[in-house]
Amino acid sequence: MAGIGVKLNKIYQKNTIATSLAGFAYSTMSTVTPMLVVILNVMLMEYFLDFKTLGLVERELFSCTVLYTFIFALLTASPFNSVLSKYMSDVIYEERYEDIRPCYYLGLFMNVTLSSLVGIPFCLWEHFVGKVDVFYTFTGYCCYIALVLVFYSMIYLSISKDYQRLSLFFAIGMGWAFVFSLFLRFIVGWGIRESMLFALMTGFFLTAFLEMAVAKRYFTKNSNRYKSVLRYFAKYWQLVLANFLYILGLYVHNFVFWNTDMKLVVARTFVCNQPYDMATCLAMFTNISATVIFITRVEMHFHERYKAYSEAVIGGRGADIDNAKKEMFRQLSAELMNLARIQFIITVVVYLLAMVFLPMFGISNLTMRIYPCLIVGYFIVFIMYAEIIFLYYFDDIWGVLATSLTFCLLTFLGSVIATHLPELWYGSGLVLGAFAGWTAAYFRLRHIERRLDAHVFCKGSLLKPGMGTMPPAKVYDRTEQPVD
Repeated sequence: MAGIGVKLNKIYQKNTIATSLAGFAYSTMSTVTPMLVVILNVMLMEYFLDFKTLGLVERELFSCTVLYTFIFALLTASPFNSVLSKYMSDVIYEERYEDIRPCYYLGLFMNVTLSSLVGIPFCLWEHFVGKVDVFYTFTGYCCYIALVLVFYSMIYLSISKDYQRLSLFFAIGMGWAFVFSLFLRFIVGWGIRESMLFALMTGFFLTAFLEMAVAKRYFTKNSNRYKSVLRYFAKYWQLVLANFLYILGLYVHNFVFWNTDMKLVVARTFVCNQPYDMATCLAMFTNISATVIFITRVEMHFHERYKAYSEAVIGGRGADIDNAKKEMFRQLSAELMNLARIQFIITVVVYLLAMVFLPMFGISNLTMRIYPCLIVGYFIVFIMYAEIIFLYYFDDIWGVLATSLTFCLLTFLGSVIATHLPELWYGSGLVLGAFAGWTAAYFRLRHIERRLDAHVFCKGSLLKPGMGTMPPAKVYDRTEQPVD
């Protein structure tokens, strides 16, 4: 399947304001729509089911359940995403499509197993210690597993660049969840909290089912070669750590502030920090357009330069290879600079609007004081993530691992220090970690630029490696022929 770049090029070729707006809307629908649809669905359910009439404990219990479901579903899926994506990319390149189903089944088993090992003990604690009823606890656990399945199956649609269908599936699942919540509440007579959570769970399962159906329809054959998938995990273990550390770095500052005096403990199980978590959510949404901008521009511009360089390496002259490399890195620098410029303008505008209008919707002053520093942090995070994508392009696994480790570790340490600072600087830990990760990725890209020829032409071996007895070092015997 073609990427969104083909469609965007057709939209933008008229070069008018209307087509520019249409292109931005299309790229938004193709990338961040799933997240926006889920949030909109929860807001609609809260409004029509009169969620505000519940007591504080019940409202916070539902909010924490949804929050934990998303965070830990992302964390437990993160160790598998990068390795499986690389495996599928290699398999598709080699046209071994029959190997994708074994990858799907084995990865699904590993992901669900890890998620269950994390979720079951927590749910037991929630029920026996937090005294939360069995039905609500089990529904929350099923919602968590359903979201794990959704995130896992998203890999197979994303690797095929089928973003539109992915967005459609989320829209169908969340549309069903909204209607079903109304049915459970007003027809069956369930409670507000139970209706919302159960309907959300069924919506996630429906989305996962649609994703799985499409994946199985595209890849119909099964080679039953499971060992090759396991060998990829052993060979590219750096990717497992790198992706996990990156996702952990996005939330580790929240975990730090969950253990401060500002924390709120719900049902002796869930821990959160309302002002900081809300500020984090607002800051992330303020900069979420960076994802749309970057994916759009990479699909439209950089990918063509990368393809031209690859073709020059295969059959071009030395001068052609050098010129293609220079053009590619020139485009890479331009994409990073354009992303920073455009996103900076958007962030400033959204920040000013937020400071004016958000207090009118009941956002606390404490949240608004934490918000600015976190905006800066997530602005740098998304720029850093763009560099990580470029590192993936050049197969620099160690560079990605170093960037993710630097980002996660310094975000954690900086957040611990920030807990002792004034409220305005609570987000400085994220700023420190993101800037350190951005710096590590930047110098790694410069290193790749200088050594790309060695990386491309001097990597590999002439003889196929294998296990066995080492051949003798003697190649031939020299004998002297008698002279007549």
